[in-house]
Amino acid sequence: MPYQRGHDNRLPPERASKLGHLEVIQSELVQKLCKSFNDPEIVEHTGSISKWEPLPTGGEELKIVFSTDGSIQVIENPNPPFKAIAFVKSALLRIDQFAISKIDKDNPHPFALRDLMKESALYHSTAFPLRNVYIEGKSNYDAIREIMFESVKDKGLNNSLDGAMMETLKWIAYEKWLDTPKSELEKFGCPHCEKNVATLPFDEEKGNCPECKGEIYITDMFGLHQCMTDDFAPNQVASDYMSVSETLMIFTPIRYFWDNKREVLKNCLFVKDGPLSLRATLAKLSAPIRRFFEFAKSKGFDIAMIGQEKTGQFYDHLQLIGNSAPVGHCFIPDNKYIQEQIKHNNTTTVYGADTNYGAKLFVKINDYHKMVLNIPTGQRGEFVLNPSQQHLINFKNIVATLPKILSNKFEGALLPIELANKIASLSTYPSAKALELFANELKGK
Repeated sequence: MPYQRGHDNRLPPERASKLGHLEVIQSELVQKLCKSFNDPEIVEHTGSISKWEPLPTGGEELKIVFSTDGSIQVIENPNPPFKAIAFVKSALLRIDQFAISKIDKDNPHPFALRDLMKESALYHSTAFPLRNVYIEGKSNYDAIREIMFESVKDKGLNNSLDGAMMETLKWIAYEKWLDTPKSELEKFGCPHCEKNVATLPFDEEKGNCPECKGEIYITDMFGLHQCMTDDFAPNQVASDYMSVSETLMIFTPIRYFWDNKREVLKNCLFVKDGPLSLRATLAKLSAPIRRFFEFAKSKGFDIAMIGQEKTGQFYDHLQLIGNSAPVGHCFIPDNKYIQEQIKHNNTTTVYGADTNYGAKLFVKINDYHKMVLNIPTGQRGEFVLNPSQQHLINFKNIVATLPKILSNKFEGALLPIELANKIASLSTYPSAKALELFANELKGK
């Protein structure tokens, strides 16, 4: 490991040897080993055990599409004391099939996209002081907890959310769709005494720990405070909040229509960028979400939702098996396949049992549109170990809608996600530079 550059830039970093590789490639052992290495027939092997089946037919096209995406940009100062601020942005977009039909899928006109998004998008942004940036009179630990709470109550950049995400959080956490909702939150770790006794009575947003009487927020149920100290929070805290905000964004129209115009849900498709899952302590919402989908199904409302994974192990696996797969087919891997062929784990645990509220499936619509999708399942609100097409809620109508929302701008792209990404994206350049200048300006005041 080389020495790093001096913090005051007085001395340069130690450089790796430009000739150090010669001894490696001249080694007889290395040469012998490299000659014995062969490329395994991965595509043929995995393709032979993946069970592709035809996509269902006879579904009806869903006319209204909601999509959500989020983005995060952490601005870090490379010099001591290594200040760090995280900016998070999420967006919800509503479009209909008539508007989509007017967009050129190969070369969409920028003005046409602008007009489509102008009146159809809701935005939410926030910022977290992760390290060595302070709010007067508060530790970072308490400041981030409070920011998270106030952010969920945010009205949004266009003043259109008006606390809608908080109402959605309470709707899910207390399971308010039931005739008899939960009387209190599931117990969680108190951010003050650290005992797993914290809870809130029905519909409350904040209160006091029954053990230590410290103030607690409903957002403390996510347990993000467990990885923070008084003056330090990892980047993962901001990333986890982004996952929460995306989830609350996509469920906000579901909540609204369920409470006010339930019949509209039968004509809607909800599209989320990323998997239908919530990691670690965020997974407290996964179980009630699964129960909602099953409850709605029992009432005759099959909520159509998909999540698309554009990176990660499932996406990489699709690149191995997708080319040889037949067009118009899908493959739903069971737990054994996921653990052995995708995660490469030698374990008896069930993948995603606590975190996922949708089943994974590979879909090949045509040679240019192969994708990894997640679709909620209905089985008494429980996690489905080995899902089939019959478990996928509203699968026929989803399949009928997919060809109408494809984009030819990127491989396997869906137009609603592409548009939501345009709204939510905080690119490395120039967004990061603009945020860095903004952060430095604030700190200089």
